Amino acid sequence: MTSHDNPRPPARDWATDFDHLDPRWSNDPYPIWAGLRDTCPLAHTERFQGCYFPSTYSATAAIAHDTQHFSSRRIIVRDVRIDPVPAPPITSDPPEHKPWKQAALPYFTADAIAPLEPRTRAVCDALIDAFPAGGCDVAEHYTRHIPVRVIAHMMGLPEDDGDLFRRWIHEILELGITDSSKVVSATTEMHVYFAGQIARRRTAPGDDLISRLLRISIDRRPAEEAQVIGMLRLLLIAGIDTTWSAIGAALWHLAEHPQDAARLRAEPELMPTAIEELLRAYAPVTMAREVIGDTEIAGCPIKAGNMVLLSFPAANRDPAMFSEPDRVILDRAENRHAAFGLGIHRCVGSNLARMELRVAVETFLHRVPAFRMAGPVRWAVGTVRGPRSLPMTFAAG
Repeated sequence: MTSHDNPRPPARDWATDFDHLDPRWSNDPYPIWAGLRDTCPLAHTERFQGCYFPSTYSATAAIAHDTQHFSSRRIIVRDVRIDPVPAPPITSDPPEHKPWKQAALPYFTADAIAPLEPRTRAVCDALIDAFPAGGCDVAEHYTRHIPVRVIAHMMGLPEDDGDLFRRWIHEILELGITDSSKVVSATTEMHVYFAGQIARRRTAPGDDLISRLLRISIDRRPAEEAQVIGMLRLLLIAGIDTTWSAIGAALWHLAEHPQDAARLRAEPELMPTAIEELLRAYAPVTMAREVIGDTEIAGCPIKAGNMVLLSFPAANRDPAMFSEPDRVILDRAENRHAAFGLGIHRCVGSNLARMELRVAVETFLHRVPAFRMAGPVRWAVGTVRGPRSLPMTFAAG
């Protein structure tokens, strides 16, 4: 499903009938969110069997931190609520969540990620070496490949399986929102795939991430294989789609704002701060929570049985939290953005994502002297928003 072939009836009113699959939301959600903040900061729809949408930073943070009334067992808002398949730690609630997150964290610290930077830069250089002369679809030829190759290297998986990984992601995060059979089939395929990878490592352990995760203990007991497979599914999906989307959005912004690209070339020391600002402005990930107890948020009653569309991108555009939130300020001094989430489920892989985004942008600016958009961008629909088509023209600097 893309923003161009959505057969659903359009949303009649964003406050009472919102639909994040509506092409208007997918293509340009920011005016919609701004309008809701002013008129209905906690919207509700009967679609998706009942769902709330907070558009302010404070309400989003309150929900993300409240694990008593909001469960993470379902992290995607879908038309039909299928039985959740565990993918710890992201689908775990306390107290089960903490030991799983602690088991994963050592492999994603800044020190653990740093050795991957030279390989990431080599991947970016190789992809640019293969660019067609004069321009190309940068999403097709660049952004979608970088995180696939990096996470495959970390996990000891064949990089040639990238198309398979991307199909699973498309089926689970996009097509599966309206067609539950796609989620079931992709999840089953991933289970079989990772079971095979695990079997090989039980015979011949290596030093890759899968081999290491097979040695973890949860509450002083060896982790169950099904739970490890759930974590591997999470790492593969989260390690690819979110970063691919963030890289694409950053390059789209620079193509549309050449003055920002010129500034980053002239002031390379600004890159880390600029990366944080691009993450704030174009945060790709919207998560979900399931309401498991009646409560109140921002003065509004919340009823159990509903879902919550937890939009960190909307939180990042809240003027109550950020001055001039719709303007990208590359040297923004104070930037407590929520691109990597809030609360106990804040992204384990944030150091990896930051490194890949920085290296991808640095390499592109260094290797492509001048670039501009050559056609319309096409945005993904659903849980993760990022450019799926990014046609650009290249010119000599």
